[in-house]
Amino acid sequence: MHKITQVNKAILLLTTLLFSFTAFTQTKGTLTGKAFDQQNNTIAGATVLINGVTKAKTNVDGTFSITIATGTYEVTITSVGYENTVLKAVTITANTNTDIDLLLNVKKTKGDAVVVKGTAVGTRKETVNAGIAFQKNTNTVASIITAESIKRSPDRNTGEVLKRTPGASVQEGKFLVIRGLADRYNQAMLNGILLTSTEPDRKTFSFDIIPSAMIDNLVINKAFVPEYPGEWAGGLIQVNTKDIPSKNFLNISIGSGFNTQTIGNTFYKDNAGKYDWLGIDDGTRSLPTGYITKNKFDSETANSKTTMGKTLRNAWAPTASTAPTNANFQISGGFSSKLFGRKVGGIIGLLYNKNNRYLKLLNRNNILAGTIFSINTNLDDDRYQQDVQLGALGSVTLQLNSANKISVKAIVNVNTANSTTNRNGIDYTRDEDIRGSEFTFKQNTFFTTQLNGDHSLAKNLKLKWYGAFNILDGYSPDQRRILYTKQAGSSNPYRLLLSNTLSQQSGSRIYQFLNDYIYTTGGDLTYTLKNKQTIKGGYMLQIRDRLFDAKLFANYLPTDNDALRQLPASTVFAPENFGNGTDNKFAFGAIKGNTFRYLANTILNAGYVQFDNELFEKLRLVYGVRVEHFDQLVGSVYRDDPRFSNTKVLDFLPGLNATYKVNTKTNIRVSASQTVIRPELRELSFLNLFDFELNASVQGNPNLKRTKVTNFDVRYELYAKPGEVFTAGAFYKKFVDPIEQLFNEGAGGASTFNFQNPEQAYSYGIEVEYRKKLNAIQALKNFTFQANGAIIKSKIQDSRYNVDRPLQGQSPYLINIGLLYDVEKYGLNATLLYNQIGERIFLVGDISSGAGSPNIYEAPRPLLDFQLAKKILAKKAELKMSVSDILNQKQYFYQNADTKTSLQKNVDAYRFTRRFGTTFSFSFNYTL
Repeated sequence: MHKITQVNKAILLLTTLLFSFTAFTQTKGTLTGKAFDQQNNTIAGATVLINGVTKAKTNVDGTFSITIATGTYEVTITSVGYENTVLKAVTITANTNTDIDLLLNVKKTKGDAVVVKGTAVGTRKETVNAGIAFQKNTNTVASIITAESIKRSPDRNTGEVLKRTPGASVQEGKFLVIRGLADRYNQAMLNGILLTSTEPDRKTFSFDIIPSAMIDNLVINKAFVPEYPGEWAGGLIQVNTKDIPSKNFLNISIGSGFNTQTIGNTFYKDNAGKYDWLGIDDGTRSLPTGYITKNKFDSETANSKTTMGKTLRNAWAPTASTAPTNANFQISGGFSSKLFGRKVGGIIGLLYNKNNRYLKLLNRNNILAGTIFSINTNLDDDRYQQDVQLGALGSVTLQLNSANKISVKAIVNVNTANSTTNRNGIDYTRDEDIRGSEFTFKQNTFFTTQLNGDHSLAKNLKLKWYGAFNILDGYSPDQRRILYTKQAGSSNPYRLLLSNTLSQQSGSRIYQFLNDYIYTTGGDLTYTLKNKQTIKGGYMLQIRDRLFDAKLFANYLPTDNDALRQLPASTVFAPENFGNGTDNKFAFGAIKGNTFRYLANTILNAGYVQFDNELFEKLRLVYGVRVEHFDQLVGSVYRDDPRFSNTKVLDFLPGLNATYKVNTKTNIRVSASQTVIRPELRELSFLNLFDFELNASVQGNPNLKRTKVTNFDVRYELYAKPGEVFTAGAFYKKFVDPIEQLFNEGAGGASTFNFQNPEQAYSYGIEVEYRKKLNAIQALKNFTFQANGAIIKSKIQDSRYNVDRPLQGQSPYLINIGLLYDVEKYGLNATLLYNQIGERIFLVGDISSGAGSPNIYEAPRPLLDFQLAKKILAKKAELKMSVSDILNQKQYFYQNADTKTSLQKNVDAYRFTRRFGTTFSFSFNYTL
């Protein structure tokens, strides 16, 4: 009895303590914010008062965080040289974060104060409003996407998010096109540090490797300012990941989903490694442990080569299964604490996504003679692809004092596409039916670690410095292709397409390795004069080392053996079917050539000086010059090697941005600048690889020149109310020596794509953006309407290639429309988004004198997405449903038989068609 009483007392005491702790935590809330001026400069050391009592000082980045009892308060922010800013009726609720980012105006007369009237504000509203305020006060033409906007969309990665911005669209789900300019004309930065290409075959950053959940905000600059890198002409995309949180938290999210084209249907895959579900090859696809180097392999006997070939795994037939559902999981946590009396905080997150896709693809090769198309090849491809993304993010920030902050951030991401393609079709040039498969496993591992510091060295002097190390590992092991043919329309058996020569087209095994190592360091120094005029200068050094190596092998038949060639794919390359390398059984060898490997090194030294002046109260000028010296070595380190290419170029890149403030709500911006576009390393190399989907090879060109671009912009901006915006702008760009990929027609898979410099090009257009709350109508008070669009015209002009057409990848128009519904009281929100682009050139043809292969256009395809979210369990949890590509319209790539460029379904020839299906996703999110 005594023991029971003691137990009851202990339980009562524990319950009392738990209740007291719960009651305590439930009576506290967090007030956070950022103080910044009209030039978007953060204000360090500003005083934050609650009901007249000093509670905090802003840090070097202008931020502050205060834990305070629930209630309604008057908040005042003061700083020397600025008018006091007062926000009345700020309501703090239990276990929530209230954000009150505020703009401080330069003091005009002594004793002035600004009273910002308002009632309760919430994190969601203020996050959006702060983003629009940033766009209003930035020093150039720019757009911003906040973390809240990202959360409101069904987009899972950065690439999908970016297509919602004015003048932007996405190719292949991850490659960004801005203002109709293809991905090569854009540049990316991560937390203020320049990034490089993530693809071995094109000049682009693959934005799908950065999960949207890890993003704090995105800033898309559309006009150049000298403080940022000068190698772009469409847009500079600044990706900023999350930093120190306002309070400790732990968030867990799990979800699933399906695509209408995969669920319940047969799904083919390559039966391989046990870690495929993580996007990591376990070694199953690797070359044998005892594999010797290329040169030594070439010196081996035919029998020795074949012996190695027959030890490789026999996996040439796809395995049928039922498509699993999609899955995603995310856990992230953050802390804010003290270390040796200094504020320290950080975030760590882990993310996993697995999506299964089935793509129905039509692939044709058309030849135009006069106005009549003839079809060379007609291929039906069924692609079964599993996309896996495994990512982690970590950051730690140490606030030494209100004037000094040091941060360490790291991101690692494994992004893998594991696909099996089954092909059926006909080759009219050979009068043959075709059947076969391709197996690919493309594993991209991206890693970056960054160290940066912010310091207020004196009252008017700020220093920012940074250093970063990036790694990109591209690994594509054991890419296999196998094709069978028979006489078209006959009852003859299919025979393996294989001869006594080595070929990439059938019977091949290809291993590709890409290693990029990028070292970046630099800093910026900003001096602000008493009248708030600023001078800014900085330096950046980036060194990049790349090694690309493709090991190409193939099976072949020294002497024809028809019985062997009639065996099915599951047994045809069994070990017993290999001979000694000289008989009538299969042999194995390496495809020789120095065009399958290249190394590269680039050194970029950049410095700039930039002035930010208010000539008078309404006119702000940001101007300066950036100097970039680019030293590039591609191909080989030996000068007598024909692959050797070395260029050294010094560029002076001026930039001028003028902002005229018509009033406190209206801006007029004008900008002019000079930028450059340098060829990507793969484009300069002799590398020549066969592309199974394009049914053609891709060849580099070491004679490519950089593109020089002259840019002009003008934009009108109206910020009528908090959270509302209207902008309208126009731009013009002139290109000297633009870079484009051209098609050279050939029969029987001998077609190639290469890169050339047409003489010149121009591009101009207009853009409009509109965001409006519909609360003027009672029935629509919870709705917000947003829309943006662009109309663009561009032209390539070159007498040598006899071309007079739009730029490759350019669309004549882009449309984004969104309707947002939000009832914070009930934790309910819904988002409906629509996106469409106009027809654009996907691949440049080789037609020159009325014959050949015309340009391949991508037809417009409407995209409609929907998301519904509801907070439950005292708003600590959220249920979310997303539907992507509701309309599921077929994607057409076509060629015109006449002068029209728009799609004429009953007249034009299809080069490719694709259908993606509608994706349904469901998730549960819980925050502790």
